[in-house]
Amino acid sequence: MITKQHGTGTGFGAHSTADDVLAGIDLTGTTALVTGGYSGLGLETTRALARAGAHVIVPARRKAVAEEALHDIPGTEAHTLDLADLDSVRTFSDRLLDGGRVLDTVIANAGVMACPETRVGPGWEAHFAVNHLGHFALVNRLRPALAPHARVVAVASSGHFLSGIRWDDIHFRTGYDRWLAYAQSKTANSLFAVHLDRLGAPNGLHAYAVHPGSILTPLQRHVPRDEWLAHGWVTPEGEPAEGFKTPQQGAATAVWAATSPLLDAHGGAYCQDCDIADPAENDDMLIGGVKPWAVDPAAASRLWDLSADLTGTNAF
Repeated sequence: MITKQHGTGTGFGAHSTADDVLAGIDLTGTTALVTGGYSGLGLETTRALARAGAHVIVPARRKAVAEEALHDIPGTEAHTLDLADLDSVRTFSDRLLDGGRVLDTVIANAGVMACPETRVGPGWEAHFAVNHLGHFALVNRLRPALAPHARVVAVASSGHFLSGIRWDDIHFRTGYDRWLAYAQSKTANSLFAVHLDRLGAPNGLHAYAVHPGSILTPLQRHVPRDEWLAHGWVTPEGEPAEGFKTPQQGAATAVWAATSPLLDAHGGAYCQDCDIADPAENDDMLIGGVKPWAVDPAAASRLWDLSADLTGTNAF
């Protein structure tokens, strides 16, 4: 059973920032891991958690770039990790486990969007491999480091509206479409949270998926600027379109899901605007909500088994 998708009235909303939702919360003595926590939404997430007292570990494909971005944020550290490379995931995880680290929060934030057709590992499609399989393997390998009552937050997207899991061609062996590939990976992020919560809840671990909202960040680096205007992301003057959030607002829902006691009884929920999302009533991704295929327990279980087979990891 998945938690009922229905807003609870948290007092926060689309305009709330990560600092807003952490006001009055002291994270001193806790440790968070934020993949991609050195750019875009991830960097704002790192900043907010660190300001609240958390120590933040930032795995990064470009460690030197991460260190530069984090140099003025106390209580942070960068380490090398390439989510597209399972050997890199193993090396990073082993080093963290050997160091006896304990994680209170994992925010699976790193990802790619609408990139050209790219194959990684044994020919895996890059969106599915980086956005989903890399995080799946990482969380499973870090299972011994997760504290009692830890939370795992998967950063999904309303992009999941465009596709469920393509069970007959997950890796787009035929007919590659960059937007459908991204969409499938975002559905996978949500389903990952659904089943991880089901497996972890008996031991106190909870997982959530979040839609951060529409925000312009380096995530869109593979999308030409003329397409930004065609998609309605920006005005003719190049400003973010109405309804788009700032990066500080975009980071809020992940930080809220990682810390809010209001979610204690709602494990596996898909969240947006710092609340549990309602079911999507139409196909307007700017309004958001969640489609049924992204919170289907049967699909979540099937995807978990497939991901375990592909990555050779299953610690739950």
